[in-house]
Amino acid sequence: MQRKTMKSRVWRGSELVLGLAFALAVLAPGGGRADGIEAGLWQVINKPAIDGVAGPTARTMRCLTEADVADLAKTFSPVSRTVNSACDLVEHEFSPQRLKWRLQCTGQVDMEVAGDFIFDAADHYTGVVTARSSMGGRPMQDVLTEIEGKRVGPCP
Repeated sequence: MQRKTMKSRVWRGSELVLGLAFALAVLAPGGGRADGIEAGLWQVINKPAIDGVAGPTARTMRCLTEADVADLAKTFSPVSRTVNSACDLVEHEFSPQRLKWRLQCTGQVDMEVAGDFIFDAADHYTGVVTARSSMGGRPMQDVLTEIEGKRVGPCP
């Protein structure tokens, strides 16, 4: 019973970090290769773990438009949505086969979020987003989210 209570407390206390990591993961929409990616409807599967404890798998659908695939660096890059913290993109590397970025946030909660995506086909990619946070210099938690995106057809 104690173990279940501890897991519940870990999940409740992680809403800020998990929310940011999940938002960043969902924003990474599709895959690519030398000849680009296809616009269309994408299924994105997110498998989070907080401090090694697996969370619920989330499946989302996202329509990528022609405009989205025309500016891949913008479409795949993180957007911070934090309160009482300032965030800077301190690393950003993009090629048709890979996107790698790192975001550092300081303020009420200090956080470092990093993403690494491998685009293995025009209709598939995998990625990992990691988030580490601390408050007042004390580590809070680590969130690791494994991501898989697959094009499932045209947008409705």
